[in-house]
Amino acid sequence: METKRIYQNDYVVQSWEELCEEVYHDSWKPRLSRYRSDFAFRGLSDASYELKNSFLRNCGARSELEYHLLRNFRKYSISKDAQLSASFWRSLVMAQHHGLPTRLLDWTYSPFVAMHFATSNTEKFDIDGVIWKVDFVKANKLVSEPLNQLLCDEKCNAFTVEMLEENIVSLSDFDKKLGKDQVIFFEPPSLDQRIVNQYAFFSVMTQPTTTLDEWLVKHPGLYRRIIIPKELKWEVRDKLDQANITERVLFPGLDGLARWLKRHYQPIVGDPFNSEENE
Repeated sequence: METKRIYQNDYVVQSWEELCEEVYHDSWKPRLSRYRSDFAFRGLSDASYELKNSFLRNCGARSELEYHLLRNFRKYSISKDAQLSASFWRSLVMAQHHGLPTRLLDWTYSPFVAMHFATSNTEKFDIDGVIWKVDFVKANKLVSEPLNQLLCDEKCNAFTVEMLEENIVSLSDFDKKLGKDQVIFFEPPSLDQRIVNQYAFFSVMTQPTTTLDEWLVKHPGLYRRIIIPKELKWEVRDKLDQANITERVLFPGLDGLARWLKRHYQPIVGDPFNSEENE
């Protein structure tokens, strides 16, 4: 029987206003006299979901399959885009972007995009959702050589693909050079409008079968889990829709449009006004 993980930093919000306050908590920077958040956000429709990457969910403990997945993705891809073959980092991002199981984990700079993903699945509206809020600035400062000096030299808080390409040439090289239980947050290149609109951000750990939950539990000062009660989900969803945080925007194209319309016109279960004659 699977044991339920206990998190130290769960915070249950009770209203839309409290949710908005909480996602921006601790973003004021006195030195700059500006609001500048150091947090990455990830929204999940079920608060019990762990931070497992798609490779682990798909392939389990078979870590040797990772190399073959990426190798064959690059081999069989028909693309005129130089992004694909420029480096393994760019291939990795593109593979994740198109649904290949990888060790990358999707994050966003935008708390409202995270709210969207916590409330977009209406089949989960009877379950509490969650927004993970992680201080990526502090997390990146914990990384070992040869990467820990890069951010200081570049005077930035997040790694870029260009920075990583200069120091790490493969995933095995990443694992070997950094060692066990290392995690970094990095910005992907703007491959298309979806990455731009979602304000996309990635985390990656050494070893493909590790989960970020385990690492964060050991670093409780770096994260907070904002629980969205199931009773609040419809209000959050409706207000996000009115703010234009929808599938239509986050997944540009006809697929996103269809997903938005499907959800938008889905009746609330038990609502007497949502009958066929009202459609």
